[in-house]
Amino acid sequence: MITIALAQILMSFNVASLPVAMGGMVKSFNVPPTTIATGIVMYSLSVAAFVMLGAKLNQRFGSVVVFRLSVIVFGAAQVLMTISPNALTMISAQALSGLAGAAMVPSLVALIAENYHGTQQATAVGALGSARAGAGVSAFLIGGVLGTYIGWRPVFGILIALSAIILVLSFRLKADRGRPEVNIDVVGIILAAAAILLITFGFNNLNRWGLGQARVAAPFDLFGLSPAPVMIVLGIVLGQSFVAWTRRRAKAGKTPLLALEVITSSSERAAVIAMFSVVALEAMLNFSVPLYIQIVQGRTPMATAIAMLPFNLSVFFSAMLVVRFYKTFTPRQIGRVGFIICTIALCWLAFVVRNNWTEIAVLVGLVTFGIGQGALVTLVFNVLVSASPKELANDVGSLRGTTNNLANAVGTAVAGALLVGLLAGNVMRGIAETPILTPALQAQIDLESINFVSNDRLQTVLAGTSATPDQVSEAMRVNTEARLRALKIGLLIMAMVAILAIFPASRLPNYLPAELPAEPPLDPPGMRTEARD
Repeated sequence: MITIALAQILMSFNVASLPVAMGGMVKSFNVPPTTIATGIVMYSLSVAAFVMLGAKLNQRFGSVVVFRLSVIVFGAAQVLMTISPNALTMISAQALSGLAGAAMVPSLVALIAENYHGTQQATAVGALGSARAGAGVSAFLIGGVLGTYIGWRPVFGILIALSAIILVLSFRLKADRGRPEVNIDVVGIILAAAAILLITFGFNNLNRWGLGQARVAAPFDLFGLSPAPVMIVLGIVLGQSFVAWTRRRAKAGKTPLLALEVITSSSERAAVIAMFSVVALEAMLNFSVPLYIQIVQGRTPMATAIAMLPFNLSVFFSAMLVVRFYKTFTPRQIGRVGFIICTIALCWLAFVVRNNWTEIAVLVGLVTFGIGQGALVTLVFNVLVSASPKELANDVGSLRGTTNNLANAVGTAVAGALLVGLLAGNVMRGIAETPILTPALQAQIDLESINFVSNDRLQTVLAGTSATPDQVSEAMRVNTEARLRALKIGLLIMAMVAILAIFPASRLPNYLPAELPAEPPLDPPGMRTEARD
């Protein structure tokens, strides 16, 4: 369990460290914060696109062998990350880390399914969720201290040493035999990867390329239409094609890339939707808060760590302790309450957030959201694991990896596009309502690419124009109010997503462990019953 938990920490620490290192990377690479967000998206995109292939590699060659190789590749990627001379190298390192994670994620689930059963399995799943949350706590604390007093690079250097430790510990794992008869579905890989790539790139470039009409930054246009929404729609179509192809392959008696039996019942599909929703919400918050603290307020990574510590601690403890409620409350009840808690917390944050993230009211909101988020992540993962036989553990792992990382990529991309879009709208409205900021001054500033900047950075830009002291003061006021209003509206939109997620949560299983039917033998594809609903 220590080895499994450390591997989860390895992957989660990497992703959680990127928002903390955002300020340092922006200065090192001289790029906007949305470029750093692309690194987060690239990691999650690589995992989501190829985790199904990773699951089949685990089945064919054995989970332990694939686990060791993926740890080695992940460590090599962190070496590249630590010495990155520019943003492109950083993004490439995250893509390589994601490819390693795509093989590692299903191996963790397979190892849990192989070594733990019943109550122990539920506890192990809870421990995995807590390891993920614990990595977030550690990343914000360690990343905050190192980023403030040394720099962002040593944060990722730690992961090189951790990879070596995990590799040594992996030789104590019980070796398992692979199944050479498992075939790799190449067509399925192409369809799944293309669908995920198109959806993620579409969301990630909504703001840059345009939501409707194509902007100047768009690589091409379709009769004036931005390619971003087209990519999203095309990705959804390819996703449906993947499902149809998988069903056809299963009926022909061939090994599909993903066993659709893991999402046959409505409760399992509801668990996947709920997992996507809660992880996307977490990604949006984890991007928004560090963006505001480091880029807008110009504060240190340590300040970010202190602000986010209550949230990460509450996620950590709720992910572990929610298991204790499984004997008293059904997954459906816990799911509903969890999303209601998240909705209340986000609404509360939207109304109380100001420029001070250490206010008691803000801390209460972050802790409350963390309690709901931590409980939900562990709950929906446990529903998927307990609902499927051990033979499908790798498929459950790949489904979890695809859902988690696609949600993380989409959540981060949407948060960036949403907040920048809201900021641009608020800035333009503020300028229109302020006669002091004359058209002559506006012509000296690039208003086509508005992004989050600190007041100091804005003052530096205005120093190169003909702005008078009164105009500079007014521009600073407009910028400050626009940023805060954008964040508040963004939090309210997140609350709307949370309240909509209550509906799929209402389709989660409505049973207690003692009422769970005995596991039937693994049926042929398409023949599983709806007994657990």
